[in-house]
Amino acid sequence: MINTKVITRFAPSPTGFLHIGGVRTALFAYLYAKQHDGIFALRIEDTDKVRSKEEWTDGLINDLAWLGLKHDVFAKQSERVDIHKSYIKKMLDSGHAYISKEKVVEEGQRDEVIRFKNPNKKVTINDLIRGEVIVDTTDLGDFVIARSIDEPVYHLAVVVDDFEMGVTHVIRAEEHLSNTPRQILIQEAIGASRPIYAHLPLVLAEDRSKLSKRKHGETVSLTYYKDKGYLPEAILNFVALIGWNPGTDQEIFSLSELIKTFDLAKVQKGGGIFNVEKLDWVNKKYIEKMSMDEFTAAAKSFMPENISAKLLPLIKEKVSKFSEIKPLFETELSFINPLPAYSFENLKWRQEKDLVNTKSYLQTIIDKLSTASDFSKESVKAILWPLAEEKGKGNVLWPMRYALSGKDKSPDPFIISEILGKEETLKRLKHAIQNI
Repeated sequence: MINTKVITRFAPSPTGFLHIGGVRTALFAYLYAKQHDGIFALRIEDTDKVRSKEEWTDGLINDLAWLGLKHDVFAKQSERVDIHKSYIKKMLDSGHAYISKEKVVEEGQRDEVIRFKNPNKKVTINDLIRGEVIVDTTDLGDFVIARSIDEPVYHLAVVVDDFEMGVTHVIRAEEHLSNTPRQILIQEAIGASRPIYAHLPLVLAEDRSKLSKRKHGETVSLTYYKDKGYLPEAILNFVALIGWNPGTDQEIFSLSELIKTFDLAKVQKGGGIFNVEKLDWVNKKYIEKMSMDEFTAAAKSFMPENISAKLLPLIKEKVSKFSEIKPLFETELSFINPLPAYSFENLKWRQEKDLVNTKSYLQTIIDKLSTASDFSKESVKAILWPLAEEKGKGNVLWPMRYALSGKDKSPDPFIISEILGKEETLKRLKHAIQNI
Protein backbone atom coordinates (compact mmCIF):
# COMPACT_ATOMS: atom_id res chain seq x y z
CA MET A 1 0.00 0.00 0.00
CA ILE A 2 1.40 3.37 -1.03
CA ASN A 3 1.50 6.01 1.68
CA THR A 4 -0.12 9.20 0.36
CA LYS A 5 -0.08 11.10 3.65
CA VAL A 6 2.71 13.64 4.09
CA ILE A 7 5.03 12.68 6.95
CA THR A 8 7.96 14.89 7.90
CA ARG A 9 10.42 14.50 10.72
CA PHE A 10 12.82 16.51 12.81
CA ALA A 11 15.69 14.25 13.83
CA PRO A 12 18.18 15.97 16.16
CA SER A 13 21.05 14.28 17.99
CA PRO A 14 20.97 14.76 21.78
CA THR A 15 24.60 15.87 21.98
CA GLY A 16 24.05 19.50 22.95
CA PHE A 17 21.59 22.38 22.96
CA LEU A 18 19.09 23.04 20.20
CA HIS A 19 20.81 25.19 17.57
CA ILE A 20 18.82 28.12 16.18
CA GLY A 21 19.28 26.51 12.74
CA GLY A 22 17.65 23.39 14.17
CA VAL A 23 14.71 25.51 15.27
CA ARG A 24 14.23 26.61 11.66
CA THR A 25 14.53 23.04 10.36
CA ALA A 26 11.96 21.81 12.88
CA LEU A 27 9.65 24.72 12.02
CA PHE A 28 9.81 24.17 8.25
CA ALA A 29 9.22 20.43 8.65
CA TYR A 30 6.30 21.16 10.98
CA LEU A 31 4.77 23.76 8.66
CA TYR A 32 5.01 21.52 5.61
CA ALA A 33 3.35 18.63 7.43
CA LYS A 34 0.54 20.73 8.87
CA GLN A 35 -0.30 22.56 5.66
CA HIS A 36 -0.76 19.17 3.99
CA ASP A 37 -2.77 17.77 6.91
CA GLY A 38 0.12 15.42 7.54
CA ILE A 39 2.19 14.08 10.42
CA PHE A 40 5.17 15.74 12.10
CA ALA A 41 7.50 13.26 13.81
CA LEU A 42 10.22 13.96 16.36
CA ARG A 43 12.95 11.33 16.26
CA ILE A 44 15.90 11.50 18.64
CA GLU A 45 18.97 10.14 16.85
CA ASP A 46 20.94 8.82 19.79
CA THR A 47 22.97 6.00 18.24
CA ASP A 48 26.16 7.77 19.37
CA LYS A 49 26.27 6.28 22.86
CA VAL A 50 29.30 8.31 23.94
CA ARG A 51 28.04 11.78 23.06
CA SER A 52 24.28 11.32 23.51
CA LYS A 53 22.92 12.40 26.91
CA GLU A 54 19.44 11.95 28.37
CA GLU A 55 19.40 15.53 29.64
CA TRP A 56 19.95 16.78 26.09
CA THR A 57 17.04 14.62 24.93
CA ASP A 58 14.81 16.14 27.61
CA GLY A 59 16.04 19.58 26.62
CA LEU A 60 15.17 19.07 22.96
CA ILE A 61 11.68 17.83 23.81
CA ASN A 62 11.06 20.73 26.21
CA ASP A 63 12.40 23.31 23.74
CA LEU A 64 10.07 22.18 20.96
CA ALA A 65 7.14 22.15 23.37
CA TRP A 66 8.03 25.69 24.49
CA LEU A 67 8.07 26.80 20.87
CA GLY A 68 4.66 25.24 20.27
CA LEU A 69 5.89 22.71 17.70
CA LYS A 70 3.95 19.70 18.96
CA HIS A 71 5.00 16.39 17.45
CA ASP A 72 2.46 13.76 16.38
CA VAL A 73 4.90 10.83 16.56
CA PHE A 74 7.91 10.32 18.82
CA ALA A 75 10.78 7.86 18.46
CA LYS A 76 14.28 7.25 19.79
CA GLN A 77 16.76 5.45 17.57
CA SER A 78 18.31 3.68 20.54
CA GLU A 79 14.99 1.90 21.08
CA ARG A 80 14.89 0.69 17.47
CA VAL A 81 18.15 -1.25 17.39
CA ASP A 82 16.41 -4.59 16.75
CA ILE A 83 14.84 -3.12 13.61
CA HIS A 84 18.21 -1.79 12.44
CA LYS A 85 19.80 -5.17 13.22
CA SER A 86 17.31 -7.02 11.03
CA TYR A 87 18.17 -4.81 8.06
CA ILE A 88 21.90 -5.24 8.63
CA LYS A 89 21.43 -9.00 8.54
CA LYS A 90 19.38 -8.77 5.33
CA MET A 91 22.08 -6.66 3.69
CA LEU A 92 24.78 -9.12 4.74
CA ASP A 93 22.72 -12.01 3.43
CA SER A 94 21.97 -10.27 0.11
CA GLY A 95 25.59 -9.25 -0.43
CA HIS A 96 24.87 -5.52 -0.19
CA ALA A 97 27.11 -5.38 2.89
CA TYR A 98 30.02 -7.36 4.26
CA ILE A 99 32.08 -7.73 7.41
CA SER A 100 35.46 -6.12 6.99
CA LYS A 101 38.32 -7.49 9.11
CA GLU A 102 40.44 -4.44 9.78
CA LYS A 103 41.74 -2.06 12.40
CA VAL A 104 39.36 0.87 12.35
CA VAL A 105 40.63 3.63 14.60
CA GLU A 106 37.82 6.09 13.93
CA GLU A 107 35.28 3.46 14.93
CA GLY A 108 36.84 2.91 18.34
CA GLN A 109 39.86 0.59 17.71
CA ARG A 110 37.75 -2.21 16.28
CA ASP A 111 39.01 -5.35 14.54
CA GLU A 112 36.02 -5.48 12.21
CA VAL A 113 33.20 -3.29 10.95
CA ILE A 114 30.34 -3.75 8.51
CA ARG A 115 30.75 -1.97 5.22
CA PHE A 116 28.29 -1.26 2.44
CA LYS A 117 29.26 -2.70 -0.94
CA ASN A 118 29.20 0.37 -3.13
CA PRO A 119 27.87 -0.28 -6.67
CA ASN A 120 29.87 2.78 -7.80
CA LYS A 121 27.09 4.46 -9.71
CA LYS A 122 25.74 7.93 -10.26
CA VAL A 123 22.70 8.96 -8.24
CA THR A 124 20.35 11.82 -9.03
CA ILE A 125 18.82 13.83 -6.20
CA ASN A 126 15.74 15.82 -7.11
CA ASP A 127 15.77 18.43 -4.37
CA LEU A 128 12.79 20.74 -3.87
CA ILE A 129 15.13 23.66 -3.18
CA ARG A 130 18.32 22.84 -5.09
CA GLY A 131 16.82 21.16 -8.12
CA GLU A 132 18.59 18.22 -9.76
CA VAL A 133 21.87 17.20 -8.14
CA ILE A 134 23.89 14.38 -9.73
CA VAL A 135 26.61 12.66 -7.69
CA ASP A 136 29.07 9.95 -8.72
CA THR A 137 29.27 7.72 -5.63
CA THR A 138 32.50 5.98 -6.69
CA ASP A 139 34.58 8.31 -4.51
CA LEU A 140 32.62 7.25 -1.44
CA GLY A 141 34.14 3.77 -1.50
CA ASP A 142 32.69 0.97 0.60
CA PHE A 143 31.56 3.04 3.56
CA VAL A 144 30.82 1.82 7.09
CA ILE A 145 27.15 1.23 7.96
CA ALA A 146 27.60 -0.49 11.34
CA ARG A 147 30.27 -0.90 14.00
CA SER A 148 28.84 -4.37 14.65
CA ILE A 149 25.60 -6.21 14.01
CA ASP A 150 24.14 -4.41 17.05
CA GLU A 151 25.61 -0.98 16.38
CA PRO A 152 24.34 0.78 13.27
CA VAL A 153 25.89 4.12 12.34
CA TYR A 154 23.99 7.20 11.30
CA HIS A 155 23.56 6.48 7.58
CA LEU A 156 22.00 3.05 8.07
CA ALA A 157 19.82 4.02 11.03
CA VAL A 158 18.40 7.14 9.40
CA VAL A 159 17.46 5.30 6.19
CA VAL A 160 15.79 2.43 8.03
CA ASP A 161 13.90 4.71 10.39
CA ASP A 162 12.68 7.02 7.62
CA PHE A 163 11.45 3.97 5.70
CA GLU A 164 9.83 2.25 8.66
CA MET A 165 8.17 5.46 9.85
CA GLY A 166 6.85 6.23 6.37
CA VAL A 167 8.64 9.57 6.07
CA THR A 168 7.69 11.12 2.73
CA HIS A 169 9.65 14.39 2.92
CA VAL A 170 13.10 14.89 4.40
CA ILE A 171 13.48 18.59 5.15
CA ARG A 172 16.89 19.23 6.66
CA ALA A 173 19.93 21.48 6.62
CA GLU A 174 22.21 21.97 3.63
CA GLU A 175 25.16 20.23 5.33
CA HIS A 176 23.25 16.94 5.06
CA LEU A 177 23.21 17.10 1.27
CA SER A 178 26.58 15.32 1.18
CA ASN A 179 25.03 12.46 3.17
CA THR A 180 22.19 11.94 0.74
CA PRO A 181 24.04 9.87 -1.93
CA ARG A 182 25.06 7.25 0.67
CA GLN A 183 21.54 7.13 2.00
CA ILE A 184 20.03 6.70 -1.46
CA LEU A 185 22.35 3.74 -2.10
CA ILE A 186 21.21 2.12 1.15
CA GLN A 187 17.56 2.81 0.28
CA GLU A 188 17.99 1.00 -3.02
CA ALA A 189 19.76 -1.90 -1.32
CA ILE A 190 16.95 -2.52 1.20
CA GLY A 191 14.13 -1.78 -1.24
CA ALA A 192 13.01 1.37 0.53
CA SER A 193 11.03 4.08 -1.19
CA ARG A 194 12.91 7.32 -1.63
CA PRO A 195 11.58 10.34 0.26
CA ILE A 196 11.44 13.76 -1.34
CA TYR A 197 14.38 15.89 -0.24
CA ALA A 198 14.56 19.59 0.58
CA HIS A 199 17.91 20.85 1.83
CA LEU A 200 17.62 24.22 3.57
CA PRO A 201 20.23 26.98 3.16
CA LEU A 202 22.67 27.69 5.95
CA VAL A 203 21.87 30.13 8.75
CA LEU A 204 24.63 32.75 8.61
CA ALA A 205 25.96 35.26 11.10
CA GLU A 206 25.92 38.91 10.10
CA ASP A 207 29.50 38.60 8.75
CA ARG A 208 28.12 35.84 6.47
CA SER A 209 30.07 33.11 8.25
CA LYS A 210 28.21 29.95 9.21
CA LEU A 211 26.41 30.36 12.53
CA SER A 212 28.32 27.80 14.58
CA LYS A 213 28.86 26.92 18.24
CA ARG A 214 32.61 26.89 17.72
CA LYS A 215 32.74 30.48 16.51
CA HIS A 216 29.67 32.08 18.05
CA GLY A 217 29.29 30.12 21.30
CA GLU A 218 26.00 30.08 23.19
CA THR A 219 24.46 32.74 20.93
CA VAL A 220 23.60 30.00 18.43
CA SER A 221 21.37 28.17 20.94
CA LEU A 222 17.65 28.53 21.53
CA THR A 223 18.37 28.51 25.28
CA TYR A 224 20.30 31.77 24.95
CA TYR A 225 17.26 33.54 23.49
CA LYS A 226 14.85 31.94 25.97
CA ASP A 227 17.03 33.23 28.80
CA LYS A 228 17.15 36.70 27.23
CA GLY A 229 13.39 36.88 27.41
CA TYR A 230 12.31 36.49 23.82
CA LEU A 231 8.83 35.13 23.15
CA PRO A 232 8.49 31.71 21.46
CA GLU A 233 6.04 33.10 18.90
CA ALA A 234 8.49 35.84 17.96
CA ILE A 235 11.39 33.40 17.60
CA LEU A 236 9.34 31.18 15.27
CA ASN A 237 8.22 34.19 13.24
CA PHE A 238 11.80 35.44 12.98
CA VAL A 239 13.47 32.14 12.00
CA ALA A 240 10.75 31.52 9.40
CA LEU A 241 12.05 34.58 7.55
CA ILE A 242 15.66 33.34 7.47
CA GLY A 243 16.04 32.07 3.93
CA TRP A 244 12.33 32.27 3.14
CA ASN A 245 10.26 35.16 1.89
CA PRO A 246 6.48 35.09 1.46
CA GLY A 247 6.70 37.41 -1.54
CA THR A 248 4.63 40.10 0.22
CA ASP A 249 5.33 42.96 2.63
CA GLN A 250 3.93 41.01 5.59
CA GLU A 251 6.54 40.28 8.24
CA ILE A 252 4.52 39.35 11.33
CA PHE A 253 2.99 35.87 11.16
CA SER A 254 1.26 33.75 13.78
CA LEU A 255 2.00 30.03 13.61
CA SER A 256 -1.39 29.40 11.98
CA GLU A 257 -0.66 32.10 9.39
CA LEU A 258 2.72 30.52 8.67
CA ILE A 259 1.03 27.15 8.08
CA LYS A 260 -1.21 28.78 5.47
CA THR A 261 1.48 30.95 3.86
CA PHE A 262 4.71 28.93 3.96
CA ASP A 263 5.94 27.61 0.62
CA LEU A 264 9.06 25.45 0.26
CA ALA A 265 9.36 26.62 -3.34
CA LYS A 266 10.11 30.13 -2.04
CA VAL A 267 13.01 29.02 0.17
CA GLN A 268 16.20 30.49 -1.27
CA LYS A 269 19.31 28.47 -2.11
CA GLY A 270 21.75 30.94 -0.54
CA GLY A 271 22.30 31.31 3.18
CA GLY A 272 20.00 33.46 5.30
CA ILE A 273 21.29 36.05 7.76
CA PHE A 274 20.55 35.86 11.47
CA ASN A 275 20.06 39.52 12.37
CA VAL A 276 19.56 40.17 16.10
CA GLU A 277 18.21 43.67 15.45
CA LYS A 278 15.47 42.15 13.29
CA LEU A 279 14.71 39.60 16.03
CA ASP A 280 14.40 42.45 18.54
CA TRP A 281 12.04 44.28 16.19
CA VAL A 282 9.84 41.20 15.70
CA ASN A 283 9.80 40.47 19.44
CA LYS A 284 8.85 44.09 20.15
CA LYS A 285 5.87 43.74 17.80
CA TYR A 286 4.67 40.71 19.76
CA ILE A 287 5.09 42.53 23.08
CA GLU A 288 3.06 45.46 21.74
CA LYS A 289 0.20 43.07 20.87
CA MET A 290 0.07 41.61 24.39
CA SER A 291 -2.52 42.71 26.91
CA MET A 292 -1.14 44.09 30.15
CA ASP A 293 -2.10 40.87 31.96
CA GLU A 294 -0.36 38.75 29.30
CA PHE A 295 2.74 40.90 29.47
CA THR A 296 2.86 40.81 33.26
CA ALA A 297 2.52 37.03 33.34
CA ALA A 298 5.12 36.44 30.61
CA ALA A 299 7.66 38.87 32.09
CA LYS A 300 7.13 37.88 35.73
CA SER A 301 10.44 36.07 36.20
CA PHE A 302 12.34 39.10 34.87
CA MET A 303 10.59 41.63 37.12
CA PRO A 304 11.83 42.95 40.48
CA GLU A 305 9.73 41.88 43.46
CA ASN A 306 6.84 44.04 44.65
CA ILE A 307 6.89 46.19 41.54
CA SER A 308 4.32 48.97 41.28
CA ALA A 309 1.57 48.23 38.79
CA LYS A 310 1.90 51.82 37.62
CA LEU A 311 5.32 50.99 36.18
CA LEU A 312 4.13 48.11 34.01
CA PRO A 313 2.80 50.14 31.03
CA LEU A 314 6.04 52.10 30.97
CA ILE A 315 8.14 48.94 31.02
CA LYS A 316 6.03 47.32 28.31
CA GLU A 317 6.45 50.38 26.12
CA LYS A 318 10.25 50.49 26.48
CA VAL A 319 11.48 46.89 26.19
CA SER A 320 12.00 44.74 23.11
CA LYS A 321 12.86 41.67 25.24
CA PHE A 322 12.39 40.88 28.90
CA SER A 323 16.10 40.89 29.75
CA GLU A 324 16.00 44.67 29.21
CA ILE A 325 13.73 45.12 32.22
CA LYS A 326 16.35 44.90 34.96
CA PRO A 327 18.73 47.47 33.37
CA LEU A 328 15.81 49.91 33.15
CA PHE A 329 15.74 50.09 36.95
CA GLU A 330 19.36 51.13 36.91
CA THR A 331 18.82 53.84 34.28
CA GLU A 332 15.52 55.37 33.19
CA LEU A 333 13.42 53.88 35.98
CA SER A 334 15.95 54.50 38.73
CA PHE A 335 13.74 57.40 39.88
CA ILE A 336 11.69 54.91 41.92
CA ASN A 337 14.73 54.51 44.17
CA PRO A 338 15.75 57.16 46.73
CA LEU A 339 16.82 60.29 44.91
CA PRO A 340 20.57 60.28 44.26
CA ALA A 341 22.83 63.26 44.90
CA TYR A 342 23.01 65.46 41.82
CA SER A 343 24.46 68.76 40.65
CA PHE A 344 21.79 71.42 41.07
CA GLU A 345 23.36 73.35 38.21
CA ASN A 346 21.89 70.62 35.99
CA LEU A 347 18.36 71.75 36.88
CA LYS A 348 18.81 74.65 34.48
CA TRP A 349 17.54 74.12 30.94
CA ARG A 350 20.34 74.54 28.38
CA GLN A 351 18.83 77.77 27.00
CA GLU A 352 18.15 79.19 30.47
CA LYS A 353 20.85 81.57 31.73
CA ASP A 354 19.71 82.14 35.30
CA LEU A 355 18.91 79.57 37.99
CA VAL A 356 16.69 82.18 39.63
CA ASN A 357 14.21 81.71 36.79
CA THR A 358 14.45 77.94 37.19
CA LYS A 359 13.70 78.29 40.90
CA SER A 360 10.68 80.43 40.07
CA TYR A 361 9.30 77.84 37.64
CA LEU A 362 9.73 75.05 40.17
CA GLN A 363 7.95 77.07 42.85
CA THR A 364 5.02 77.74 40.50
CA ILE A 365 4.85 74.00 39.73
CA ILE A 366 4.73 73.24 43.45
CA ASP A 367 1.99 75.78 44.01
CA LYS A 368 -0.14 74.41 41.20
CA LEU A 369 0.31 70.73 42.16
CA SER A 370 -0.24 71.29 45.87
CA THR A 371 -3.96 71.75 45.31
CA ALA A 372 -4.34 68.82 42.88
CA SER A 373 -6.70 66.06 44.01
CA ASP A 374 -6.09 63.88 40.96
CA PHE A 375 -2.42 63.02 40.43
CA SER A 376 -2.70 60.95 37.28
CA LYS A 377 -0.25 61.78 34.51
CA GLU A 378 -3.11 63.21 32.46
CA SER A 379 -4.22 65.49 35.31
CA VAL A 380 -0.67 66.67 36.12
CA LYS A 381 -0.09 67.47 32.45
CA ALA A 382 -3.36 69.40 32.21
CA ILE A 383 -2.39 71.47 35.24
CA LEU A 384 1.14 72.33 34.05
CA TRP A 385 0.84 72.46 30.28
CA PRO A 386 -0.37 76.09 30.05
CA LEU A 387 2.65 77.18 32.14
CA ALA A 388 5.00 75.18 29.90
CA GLU A 389 3.56 76.72 26.76
CA GLU A 390 3.81 80.22 28.24
CA LYS A 391 7.37 80.02 29.67
CA GLY A 392 8.83 77.42 27.31
CA LYS A 393 8.49 73.65 27.58
CA GLY A 394 12.20 73.11 28.18
CA ASN A 395 12.40 75.88 30.79
CA VAL A 396 9.56 74.41 32.82
CA LEU A 397 9.58 70.66 32.22
CA TRP A 398 13.33 69.98 32.17
CA PRO A 399 13.98 71.19 35.74
CA MET A 400 10.86 69.39 36.93
CA ARG A 401 11.95 66.11 35.36
CA TYR A 402 15.52 66.46 36.60
CA ALA A 403 14.37 67.35 40.11
CA LEU A 404 12.18 64.23 40.21
CA SER A 405 14.74 61.79 38.76
CA GLY A 406 18.20 63.27 39.30
CA LYS A 407 19.04 61.92 35.82
CA ASP A 408 19.53 63.27 32.31
CA LYS A 409 17.42 60.41 30.93
CA SER A 410 14.10 59.47 32.41
CA PRO A 411 10.42 59.27 31.45
CA ASP A 412 8.49 62.54 31.12
CA PRO A 413 7.73 64.36 34.40
CA PHE A 414 3.99 63.66 34.22
CA ILE A 415 4.58 59.90 34.23
CA ILE A 416 7.14 60.19 37.03
CA SER A 417 4.73 62.31 39.11
CA GLU A 418 1.96 59.74 38.82
CA ILE A 419 4.26 56.86 39.80
CA LEU A 420 5.92 58.71 42.72
CA GLY A 421 2.64 60.12 43.97
CA LYS A 422 1.82 63.61 45.20
CA GLU A 423 3.74 63.54 48.49
CA GLU A 424 7.06 62.31 47.06
CA THR A 425 6.78 64.51 43.97
CA LEU A 426 6.35 67.67 46.05
CA LYS A 427 9.12 66.56 48.40
CA ARG A 428 11.62 66.23 45.55
CA LEU A 429 10.60 69.53 43.97
CA LYS A 430 11.04 71.33 47.30
CA HIS A 431 14.44 69.67 47.75
CA ALA A 432 15.55 71.15 44.42
CA ILE A 433 14.38 74.68 45.37
CA GLN A 434 16.09 74.54 48.72
CA ASN A 435 19.43 73.80 47.10
CA ILE A 436 19.41 76.28 44.24
